Amino acid sequence: MEIALIIILFILGTEIGSFLNVVIDRLPADQSLVKPPSHCPACGTRLKARDLVPVFSYLRLRGRCRYCKTHIPQRIVWIEAITGATFAGLYAYYGLSAEFALLAAYSCLFLVIFVIDLDHQLILNKLTYPGAIFALATVPLWDDLTFPKALIGGAVGFALLFLVVVLSRGGMGWGDVKMAALMGFALGFPLIFVGLFVGIIIGGAVAITLLVMRRKGRKQAIPFGPFLAIGAMTALLWGNTLWDWYTNPWA
Repeated sequence: MEIALIIILFILGTEIGSFLNVVIDRLPADQSLVKPPSHCPACGTRLKARDLVPVFSYLRLRGRCRYCKTHIPQRIVWIEAITGATFAGLYAYYGLSAEFALLAAYSCLFLVIFVIDLDHQLILNKLTYPGAIFALATVPLWDDLTFPKALIGGAVGFALLFLVVVLSRGGMGWGDVKMAALMGFALGFPLIFVGLFVGIIIGGAVAITLLVMRRKGRKQAIPFGPFLAIGAMTALLWGNTLWDWYTNPWA
């Protein structure tokens, strides 16, 4: 029964991942998420059910459109597989619980923010504002989060990134500031520090690597949203452990 549920949730996750691909493709272009129906962006042919089976259809078609043979971006199958694996992994650890549902929802939100900012260097208000409302509305479902902690976390996240934007004079965008506030609402105080710290460390390491490898120039922008998304999910999953280790390393 346990393995069957893991398989079912993996399949459910891939289906949700397929929808996340629609969100990633259409939201930055300000397009409807429901109209027109799924179609090949190259030839415009409406896709049939057999073309839309997550992961399997991509592999079966060898990454090409059935009708015009145009390459399908690998990102499509990766998002589906990652979402499926995330749902299965969260269930294996948390079971069918409030934590599972909340973490699954946040993983979808932060995955979409990650990819859109990576592709377009945009953190959309259409994601951060509803995300912030969701974070505050679900505070009572967490065992160790209260409204004061969530509000303080949001204020700290906003203030810290606002300060960075002002001091860097455009080196970071306002979308990052709103993203930090969303993180604070979701993580609360003091775990917002864990999320931001992880994001900054990973972002800094990647930026230095890209500069050393000459993949990016000193004046080229590197989107920070993906690293904030990684920091947010890291803190949601292991924030208390990391905070306890940091504040009391010899315990």
